[in-house]
Amino acid sequence: MIRPGAIGDVVVSLPALEFLRADYTEVWTPSATVPLVRFADRVRAISSTGLDLLEIGRAPDSLVSTLAGFDDIVSWYGAASPEFKASAKGLPFRFFPALPGEQTQIHAVDFYLAQVGAPPGGIPRVECPRAERTRLALHPFSGSAKKNWPLECFQALAAREPFEWCHERFEDLGALADWLAGARVFVGNDSGITHLAAAVGAPVVALFGPTDPRVWAPPGAKVIRGNPMTAITVDVVHRAVIDLLR
Repeated sequence: MIRPGAIGDVVVSLPALEFLRADYTEVWTPSATVPLVRFADRVRAISSTGLDLLEIGRAPDSLVSTLAGFDDIVSWYGAASPEFKASAKGLPFRFFPALPGEQTQIHAVDFYLAQVGAPPGGIPRVECPRAERTRLALHPFSGSAKKNWPLECFQALAAREPFEWCHERFEDLGALADWLAGARVFVGNDSGITHLAAAVGAPVVALFGPTDPRVWAPPGAKVIRGNPMTAITVDVVHRAVIDLLR
């Protein structure tokens, strides 16, 4: 399976990827998300495979031989590229759109499950060592400024409860996942880290603005929406945190 994309895109794809698990399974994904794919027999960073050379006709024979050796290659990489598909002709590729369309009405997890013929209702999971839930965690960023609750609001929330900020440096996303598994509550924007927190089992308060939470909210999260994000008050978020702690 070849799954490119941002952190959240990869996380919501995990149930579909696990559904396709075979006697031997490899997953090729961006280097940042390699530590999050913990069910496969082998996980490789796409950048380490030379896959980009296939599209321009310069793939080494070793790569072509490796690809030809698989019974099935399910790829979200190159799905929108006629050139890549042409270069992959004769290899056992199946291509699927990497992102739901703007008119998609089902949750992203179910969108990817439907692509591979799996039933709906999957829950993304990143298995972590068992951890005692001792911390409250905050992540104030996302991939887009318009999806961010104001930083001063996060700071005001942190003044009310002993939150720890999880944007401190971690060795990789695997280490961050293990740390988040010890969270009693996590609060974050519409971001890949919020999806990751939910996937490790942390109770999540997800703050949404312009993005449709019916498609993109982490399953099971307490969603608070404001568009613009400044419409979300600290009091409302704090009450949601207290409810989860109870």
